[in-house]
Amino acid sequence: MSWARDEAGGAVLELLVQPRASRTRVVGEHDGRLKIQLAAPPVDGEANAALVEFLAGALSVRKQDVTVLRGETGRRKSVRIAAVTAARALAALVP
Repeated sequence: MSWARDEAGGAVLELLVQPRASRTRVVGEHDGRLKIQLAAPPVDGEANAALVEFLAGALSVRKQDVTVLRGETGRRKSVRIAAVTAARALAALVP
């Protein structure tokens, strides 16, 4: 579980995001990160918004609790989720 770690008040996830996929879903681990395919295109922040919405729904938290820490414009992202443990993220996201 090298892609998820606990930090004060939440968990940080290391993600590899693939925009413009046929559907939004978790694919599995890839190169030490969790790979997520998003149906949204990487235009005007649509992919980031879709990622936040997907993670909030999968982890049953508010969208405000999901923050992109690093990688706003790239495929490799670090995302912080407040009030969630790394173990809970693992249980909810791994297919």
